[in-house]
Amino acid sequence: MVDVTKWPIFSLMGPEDLSSIRKACVFGSSGNEAIYITHDDEVYVFGLNCSSCLGTGDTQSTIVPKKLDILGGRKVVSLSYGSGPHILSICVFSDGALFAWGHNNYSQLGNGTTNQGVAPVTVSANLLNKKVTEVACGSHHSMALTDSGEVYAWGYNNCGQVGSGSTANQPTPRRVSTCLQNKVAVSIVCSQTSSLALVDNGEVYGWGYNGNGQLGLGNNGNQLTPCRLGGLQGVCVQQIVSGYAHSLALTDKGLLYAWGSNTYGQLGTSNKSNQLSPIQIMTDKERVVEVAACHSTHTSAAKTQSGQVYMWGQCRGQCVVLPHLTHFTCTDDVFACFATPSVMWRLLSTEHEDFLTVAQSLKREFDNPETADLKLCIDGKYIHVHKAVLKIRCEHFRSMFQSHWNEDMKEVIEIDQFSYSVYRSFLEFLYTDNVELPPEDAIGLLDLATSYCENRLKCLCQHIIKRGITVENAFSMLSAAVRYDAEDLEEFCFKFCVNHLTEVTQTAAFWQIDGNLLKDFICRASRCGAFKN
Repeated sequence: MVDVTKWPIFSLMGPEDLSSIRKACVFGSSGNEAIYITHDDEVYVFGLNCSSCLGTGDTQSTIVPKKLDILGGRKVVSLSYGSGPHILSICVFSDGALFAWGHNNYSQLGNGTTNQGVAPVTVSANLLNKKVTEVACGSHHSMALTDSGEVYAWGYNNCGQVGSGSTANQPTPRRVSTCLQNKVAVSIVCSQTSSLALVDNGEVYGWGYNGNGQLGLGNNGNQLTPCRLGGLQGVCVQQIVSGYAHSLALTDKGLLYAWGSNTYGQLGTSNKSNQLSPIQIMTDKERVVEVAACHSTHTSAAKTQSGQVYMWGQCRGQCVVLPHLTHFTCTDDVFACFATPSVMWRLLSTEHEDFLTVAQSLKREFDNPETADLKLCIDGKYIHVHKAVLKIRCEHFRSMFQSHWNEDMKEVIEIDQFSYSVYRSFLEFLYTDNVELPPEDAIGLLDLATSYCENRLKCLCQHIIKRGITVENAFSMLSAAVRYDAEDLEEFCFKFCVNHLTEVTQTAAFWQIDGNLLKDFICRASRCGAFKN
């Protein structure tokens, strides 16, 4: 659980108000402004109110949380902030509508003016009939990503950070095209005066200020339009983040690359020299699964597969030049305790343990012999469950526990179609909605989910496999995706195999595969141009 009181501004709030928080974000040049969303989707703000960034309709600071009625009940799902500060937020119940308020000297609110935004208003120019799924803010410029993979940018453009081909400020959202014209972007991030976009094939494009090499192009010349990072050619990037003037990229193999400014050691290279091109770091560590940075700070963080959290860069006035292992369990805590200012790097979701919700109670009762009324036996091992829970959560069990079925009268039921680990994970999913399995075991669970027509579970299994795919297991994963008719996973595994074709074709899994699948793969790869000279 992440404790929001680790950010000093939340010490102003009492226990009752703190217990109502579902999501939160601390921002501002000193970490003295905050916005939070309650469990019933009401939005509150408090703090200094620099440049009317609280959106309360006035310029008054407040230590008492004020409700933003215009956003109430709309379900805010994404939020980003600039240095002015200015705020962008996406609301689901407004069909992906984008709201903006705060500092606007450079038209970073996208409304065509430079008037301060004292209250949230929708950003509609050029975004009508577009569903925005992600937002990003630099110092004084803004970006939005739509569900069709289009990137829009606006605001301050002195270094080309809007990607329009000029250095003129952009008063309303404008689509970033040129190299991105026929690309499908899946993520966007901003440093102070530059921008990055990740596209669906794992390529990264950058534009804007490049004086410290933060675009990773091998030089320090500014770019007025998107340019592909050649230094990442040959790897498939899954996540990008940017700090004040540095950037990090995480690949589908769990490898981490860094580039840009290194004044505070924020690249983690053991020195303070800037890097004009991406350089791999944390090579002696296990697979990285998440990286973190935000444009307000010179701090970096990463989380590994086993849950270890590392930080480096500016740390309370000190320079940490190598990734340092912390006692934290999430990257968010790094920014609460180490970053200057003490801000959040993303809109933070939080849970509270002062009472047990229905979901938490169910989780606690899984495999509890004291309350269970049924035992399932798999591979000679027992799992204690509750018939009522299984009937509520799964159509398979609802059919099984009918009065005329033998199973309904039994106290122990034998299961022989699946392994113990797979079936236990399935039952745990019914109690918790979560799945924790290595990717190889997730294939067996995908088989079970297909047999039991559990589509939600199928999606979770596919996600686990995607995160855990490697060169060694890629073709086995592809084979499983085909076998279980998981089209989205099949396409992902296929692209991974093509992107790492030389390495994949040298693995044992490739040569042990069914002949028909191998022929189909070769034909598809050929159509994609994989064998061109």
